[in-house]
Amino acid sequence: MKLYLKLTFICVFIGLSGLLKAQQKNLLYFDATANYKRFADKDSIVYYLQKSKQAGVTDVIIDVKPISGEVLYPSKIAPVMKEWRGYTKKGGFDMLETFIAEGHKLGLTVHATINIFSGGHNEFKRGIVFSDKKKRGWQSLNYTAAGLVPITKIKNKWSAMVNPANKEVQDYELSVMLELAAMYPKLDGIILDRVRYDSIEADFSPLSQQLFEKYIGVKVHNFPADIYTYDADKKRIPGVHYKKWIAWRAKVIHDFFYTAKAALKKSQPQIKFGDYTGSWYPTYYEVGVNWASKDYDPAATFDWATPEYKNYGYAEALDLYTTGSYYYEVNKSEAQHIDLSKVSRIEAGQGKGKDDWYTVEGSAEMAMKITKGKVPVYAGIYVEQYKKDEAQFVKALKMCRKKSDGVMVFDIVHVIEKNWWESLKRGLTEAL
Repeated sequence: MKLYLKLTFICVFIGLSGLLKAQQKNLLYFDATANYKRFADKDSIVYYLQKSKQAGVTDVIIDVKPISGEVLYPSKIAPVMKEWRGYTKKGGFDMLETFIAEGHKLGLTVHATINIFSGGHNEFKRGIVFSDKKKRGWQSLNYTAAGLVPITKIKNKWSAMVNPANKEVQDYELSVMLELAAMYPKLDGIILDRVRYDSIEADFSPLSQQLFEKYIGVKVHNFPADIYTYDADKKRIPGVHYKKWIAWRAKVIHDFFYTAKAALKKSQPQIKFGDYTGSWYPTYYEVGVNWASKDYDPAATFDWATPEYKNYGYAEALDLYTTGSYYYEVNKSEAQHIDLSKVSRIEAGQGKGKDDWYTVEGSAEMAMKITKGKVPVYAGIYVEQYKKDEAQFVKALKMCRKKSDGVMVFDIVHVIEKNWWESLKRGLTEAL
């Protein structure tokens, strides 16, 4: 009897292990502008979906609202991107509908991703903050060492981010999301991106001051100096309300997520609701985002967090979460060898350091730890970071699978240009 029970337990364990492995997801991102011409016809979409399926991809993420705020489907609300870098798409072709139909034929799960709080592309001067006078005032007013500057005037920023606390902005972005869901009822999921502030410098408009004062219940007479100031070396010096300001911004983003989820599920109950953020949680407060579970208390570890900051975690609002473990170093042991003089970390809120969470392994472990099992987590890699090092690319893919619920690969364009399909397949399908 004991032997029978032991064998039964082993069989059940193997069965569960197989089930968990079968549930693992490998997500591949299709950027809107980098692939604009490539996916302008059906044959190309079919071909690359087949290549993706053969490589072990389970889910595709189609970017339909890039940072310009324009969309790649026939919206009646948002401006439609009909041309990019001199190439004009033919009328009558619905890219997203083709992705959905052809992806489903292959058994792929198809998500659309939309950039939320980005209202324009600064380099090309395109987007709603450039083309629509009524929306120009939505753009972020950044508090820089040079003073208060509209983000469209800051040329080293590509994304002309808008003010997330502005209800007009929120209502507009929600209407775009709901229109997308209604237009494509067979879409499996919508993943939000850039649901954040531009940086720690944003937003210092009179509206933000007014809303912050309502949050703390007192008048801020010395604004923005009571949030922070700059010293002679242009280093930020926290002011009396700095930590409360950080908490309030996190609440703004938290509240938007719960509002968005409720609206989306009411419209399309079956659709998956997801999010993408960077993985650098210890510094991600700078963009006003707390993607952890409410059960995780950052105040116990980080001096920037107030006791109430944990209340603004939103992992519980999500059906899936993807995070950018965007580091060349894969194993935690590689962190000690990071050459900070050569490190290029330019993503929003991303800092410099040699902590082990500046690796794929460490950042994936942190994401799993602080989301507390409330949502499936897919650690992501940026293919271009590995350049000619295919072995490190494969190693990173496997690490994401090992340390999280799967992997998110950004972006297909780099796989295509490097012809790394075999390496992609190895990273997504080989035993760990």
